[in-house]
Amino acid sequence: KTGELVDALKNTLVLALSASVISTVFGAFATIGIYCLKKRAKHIVLTVNQLPMINSEIVMAVSLMMFFAVFSFAFPQGMTRLIISHVAFCTPYVVLSILPRLQKMDPNMYEAALDLGATPAQALRKVIIPEVFPGMISGFILSLTLSIDDFGVTLFTKGSEGLNTLSTYIYADARKGGLTPELRPLFTLIFVTILILLIVSNIRAAKSSKK
Repeated sequence: KTGELVDALKNTLVLALSASVISTVFGAFATIGIYCLKKRAKHIVLTVNQLPMINSEIVMAVSLMMFFAVFSFAFPQGMTRLIISHVAFCTPYVVLSILPRLQKMDPNMYEAALDLGATPAQALRKVIIPEVFPGMISGFILSLTLSIDDFGVTLFTKGSEGLNTLSTYIYADARKGGLTPELRPLFTLIFVTILILLIVSNIRAAKSSKK
């Protein structure tokens, strides 16, 4: 029993960290691309970006399950599907975390870097990324929290190989007649860890807004 719980915890951490890192990278580049679009195109893309947040979790979970059922030959069951699924619903939150930072940036800074001899890649790395980095950190923490907390998408997309995260393990354990005692201190540790991450994120955001 304890071994299954440890495996579920490891799977949860691997899934959350992998999905958060990928979502943060994808979200950062997607936000920069959205920012450079014309007004009408930007409005359309941002509307599409908000669909995963507007729809209920069960709608997205069933949609992803049907997608993987159709393309099962390309996406093997297990961690691969879970990471793709979590990236799909975490990335829009990263975009919304980074976009305000990008909108506050002076657009002339990028042009000035190019005029001073920097390549587009160097200007991106040395001008834009440092400017939006606080938003990337906030998006990463939010993605990490959402991934750890998720149940519906994970349950519908994990397949039948016996792979469990904490949420699906707790669900299965509760259906058998009650929660194991080991879960109580684990809940406390997870709650405290997430609370600390959110406090740190809010403090960073407050300091950045003062600057």
